[in-house]
Order: sequence, then C-alpha cells, then structure tokens
Amino acid sequence: MFVGNIVAGSVHDYALMKRWFDPALSWFDGADVWLDLGFLGAASDYGNKARIHLPHKKPRASKNNPHPALADQQRRENKKQARTRISVEHSIGGMKTFHCLMHRIRNRLSIFIDSFFGLGAGLWNLKISL
Repeated sequence: MFVGNIVAGSVHDYALMKRWFDPALSWFDGADVWLDLGFLGAASDYGNKARIHLPHKKPRASKNNPHPALADQQRRENKKQARTRISVEHSIGGMKTFHCLMHRIRNRLSIFIDSFFGLGAGLWNLKISL
C-alpha cells in the first residue's frame, strides 16, 4: 500500500500516480499492482512492466445491447478482487472515525497536516489490535 501526501479531493487518483510514479521509469517491474477503476489508463502505461489488476468494467447500454452485463467469469474475478480490497477500504473508513481526517485543517504546515494521517492510522491500528 502506498500513502502519499494529502491533496485536495478534486485531484484525480491516476493523475497523482503518474506524477509520483513516472511511467517511463521501472517502478513496478515484476510486481502485482491492484487498482480500482479510477486507474483505468494504468494497464497501458505500466502494463508491460508490471501485472496490473483492474476490475472489469460493465459495458455501456446501447441500442444493440440494452441490458449489458458482465460474464460470469468477469463477475467472479471482480468479486475476488473486491474481497482483497475491502479490508483496505474498511481501514480507511475506520481511520476517518477519528474526525481529524474528515474536517478541514486550517493549519498551513504540511508536515503537521501529514502527521494527522499517521495519527489516525496509529489509533486505528491500536483499536483493531485490542
């Protein structure tokens, strides 16, 4: 899991990934990288160097296909990947229960703002260990 600096919610996840991990460099050589659908271009940018795992996207409805659906195999693969990701999502949600990550921080020191995330992670780890 990678945790970067805190940025505004309007910044796209994949744009941040390309900024921090230049696709021209060998960041993920031979690694399994599990991503969500917010990183759709990653397979083309990083795919020849790494094994990018993205969930299958449901096709759009059209006149020829008014009720699109995923194949059974694709649905099973998405469910398997969701089981892996749910623990990460629950941890992020659990850290947000400490409210210091949910509200606007009016301090301008970036080191102080980043330490809130570490504080939330530490408190969450303490809570689940008890």
